[in-house]
Amino acid sequence: MTEPTVTPRSRKGRTPAAAALLAASLLAFAALCLAQHIPMADTLVYRAEGAAVANGTDLYGFTVTEWELPATYPPFAAILFVPTTWLPLPALRLAFILGNIALLALLIHLSAGLAGTRTRPALLLAATAAALWLEPVFQTVLFGQINLALACLILWDLTRPPGATGKGFALGIAAGIKLTPAIFIAYLFLRGRVREGCTALAALTGTVALGALVLPAASADFWTHRLFETNRVGKAWIVDNQSLQGLIARALHDPTPGPAWAIPAALTAALGLWLARRARSEPRGILLTAATALLISPISWSHHWVWCVPLLTLLMAEGRPRLTAAVATLFTARTFWLLPHQGDLDLHLPWWQQPLASPYVLLGVALLPMLSTYLSTGTQVPAPRAEVDSLHGYRCANRDGSANRDGTAIRDGAAGGVGRP
Repeated sequence: MTEPTVTPRSRKGRTPAAAALLAASLLAFAALCLAQHIPMADTLVYRAEGAAVANGTDLYGFTVTEWELPATYPPFAAILFVPTTWLPLPALRLAFILGNIALLALLIHLSAGLAGTRTRPALLLAATAAALWLEPVFQTVLFGQINLALACLILWDLTRPPGATGKGFALGIAAGIKLTPAIFIAYLFLRGRVREGCTALAALTGTVALGALVLPAASADFWTHRLFETNRVGKAWIVDNQSLQGLIARALHDPTPGPAWAIPAALTAALGLWLARRARSEPRGILLTAATALLISPISWSHHWVWCVPLLTLLMAEGRPRLTAAVATLFTARTFWLLPHQGDLDLHLPWWQQPLASPYVLLGVALLPMLSTYLSTGTQVPAPRAEVDSLHGYRCANRDGSANRDGTAIRDGAAGGVGRP
């Protein structure tokens, strides 16, 4: 069956319609925020951190908002938050909302590049309008979080052309802001990309040194004390926590599962990184590493799972419409918000509610074998050459200079997925 011809005029007509869809999505989001009087609590924490640096007060001694939220990031992050004190609060909230929407569009663009596909303007606008309502993305924008910024830093750096100047630096900066991205540095070393891994490690070390230079007392406090206060971040057993520790704590009705969590987390870390090292392609390796990080972290709030955006993009590029629909439904259903979760009710959920309380964790566990087997088709073969592409770094090309639609190369008449080096 031949594809319908798409004329330039019809393509131009799609862009205004997609822009209108995005505008409607944003208006609906804004109306919901106004109706619910959303405080954007995390933005207030970042602002307080920046103020502590600017005023020379105790960075880890304050709490803000009605939930008494403290600073939890390294001192380097607090230094970066100083500009948040320069704007009036309403302007700062608007800047975070618009900035996160722009970062969402960028993450979709980068995800398409990772999957070896292109994003036309109309498709990018429509995808942004739809992705806004994925629960992790929605909560990130709602809280004024920085998850999208970190994901974009990581994905942009990892998908740059091989040998690009300073490749790995942005990843190290992301790890310096929030420690969990450091697992991608381990991923680089495991994949044999030593130069990039060393660059990332040097950048991370630089952020620690800068924090110690500007905030010596706060740095000593964080690296010797606050880093190990996992309860400072929040209660691990509440349904917001979509990590292995959250699942196990709720399943065992135990707020401190201890070895019952630590041992499975260690095994998951080893398995996830081993699978990422052996992944047949760069997209699968990156997503395996992201899933591993989210699973083994003591606390992975639901909004940390913005990696659902590149996951869904990859599933669509792989031609898995049913699986894509199922995963998209899981990330929009918000099942854990429908359960009783006030006070300590999260610790007393009956067995049949446990899957509803931990959907992202269960998906993450399933992703480890799925990304390494079910989605791995064909046999990996060396690419004839790598051609720089202005949209997403580079693409694999065939011997005649053409590229397949899925970004893979063909050699000797056999198709196979080719991972980016």
